[in-house]
Amino acid sequence: MRLRRLRRWWPVIPVVFFLLFVYAAWPGRWTFTVSPETTHVIEPRDAEGYVDFPAALHARLSKGVTPENNANVLIWQALGPHPEGGTMPPAYFQWLGVESPPEEGNYFLSSDKYFDANLKRPPAGRDVDPLEVFELKPDPKKQWDDRLDRARNWPWQALEHPDIAAWLKQNEKPLAVVFEASKRPEYYNPMVSKSADPRSPRLMNSLLPNVQKCRALADALRCRAMSRTADGDFDGAWQDLMACQRLGRHITRGASLIESLVGIAVVTIASNGQVTLLSHGKHSSKQVLAWLSELQKLPPVTPFADKLDLGERFVVLDSLQSIAIAGPDTVNSMTGASAPPPQFTNHMFTWSIDFDPAFRNLNLAFDEYVVVARMTDRAARKREFADINNKVGQVTKASAQRRQLEQIVSSKGERGEQIGNILIGLLLPAMDKIQDSYDRTQQTQVNLHIAFALAAYRADAGRYPARLDDLAPKYLAKVPADVFSGKPLIYRPTENGYLLYSVGVNGVDEDGRWTDDEPKGDDLRVRMPVPEPARKDTIIAP
Repeated sequence: MRLRRLRRWWPVIPVVFFLLFVYAAWPGRWTFTVSPETTHVIEPRDAEGYVDFPAALHARLSKGVTPENNANVLIWQALGPHPEGGTMPPAYFQWLGVESPPEEGNYFLSSDKYFDANLKRPPAGRDVDPLEVFELKPDPKKQWDDRLDRARNWPWQALEHPDIAAWLKQNEKPLAVVFEASKRPEYYNPMVSKSADPRSPRLMNSLLPNVQKCRALADALRCRAMSRTADGDFDGAWQDLMACQRLGRHITRGASLIESLVGIAVVTIASNGQVTLLSHGKHSSKQVLAWLSELQKLPPVTPFADKLDLGERFVVLDSLQSIAIAGPDTVNSMTGASAPPPQFTNHMFTWSIDFDPAFRNLNLAFDEYVVVARMTDRAARKREFADINNKVGQVTKASAQRRQLEQIVSSKGERGEQIGNILIGLLLPAMDKIQDSYDRTQQTQVNLHIAFALAAYRADAGRYPARLDDLAPKYLAKVPADVFSGKPLIYRPTENGYLLYSVGVNGVDEDGRWTDDEPKGDDLRVRMPVPEPARKDTIIAP
């Protein structure tokens, strides 16, 4: 009897399994809402109704910028159409409001390309002694790089380094264009990806070849400044270094953190060169104070909080939108893994996901980071950053460790929140470390201003002051404290100079040692007179 009943249900069992299979395989729906609380901006939108984050960022950053006042337009004229070999998307120059630079032109030639074209001499048509291969020989490229490094850090003359002088001579026109670019009042660098498809993280994939080359431009300007210093052309050297200061500050106004870090590096290049200039020659108090006045009138580096609140927020929200449109597998492309091609089968056996919680949590995370980044008390700010980083780490770890069964029984909103937590840990950088870079730059500028005030005091009094407080109010309105400790900067006058330093990020007094000392230190210092860098003898093993 029971067997008969079972036989009646046998035809139903395959149908049930088939329906369960269809239910499991039926593609889930990935949804999100466009609103100020989720996507942060609601306009403009593309033809499919998705937020066009690159266009929204363009609208905010390009206000008041024209081709005539934009420093970046001239930077491209100095670099040419292919700064790093690639070609920019047409939309990039459309947003700049100019044509792409012509293929042929007198463009900046990097030191590496100059070496390859003029100094790399492979042996040609001569008999080679077999024993030569066992000899230690100079490495021409390494020697060239070492000589350039010295020429950037110490005054030199053309007779000493004729090839470096020839390289700078070849770059005379593009460097003149960069000099004019630095004097323009605005800087705007569009973030444009080769793909305009919202299914890809467009802002994250934006190309920045011009930004990377700006450090090489600054190195060339500083190298020329050191040559002019050796020749006694102190005004020419100063103008080159001030062009670097202005260029670096311009670059920090870009949308990305990469631009901020490159801009900070350029400002540091200029500041170190100006300390070296101060150490050479006998400068009058009037001249030094005029230079100090120029430094004090420079605009500040764009605050880290502003960068987070706009550019970085848009980059992360644009990335999350691409995941919400194309699916969670898009995360693979952000970690370097290869994502499967978009097709129907990839959408099978997927869960429905509501991405609104992810968008909201990302915005809340940025709001929290921005508030902390605007705090003026560095010690309190550091504590708050540590608390946030600890919280983000715990949430990210918990989301990554969720088991498959937990994901199955989760609601679509919980799944979206989990993806958002993973994205926060993946795309939001270690904010405290980046803030440290900004603080170092602030301290470097404080040290630089004090160094010029000390030089003016010495020019008037014939000696350096016994205390930093003696600089106020004649040479400085007020002597700033150490950015990192909040205490007075450490100042040790010597017979013919001084050592001035901050305890740096680690807060430890390491007797003014920096990373180029042995043992290495973290103190941000000015040593006067500036010590001559050691010469390097480079050889290469067979």
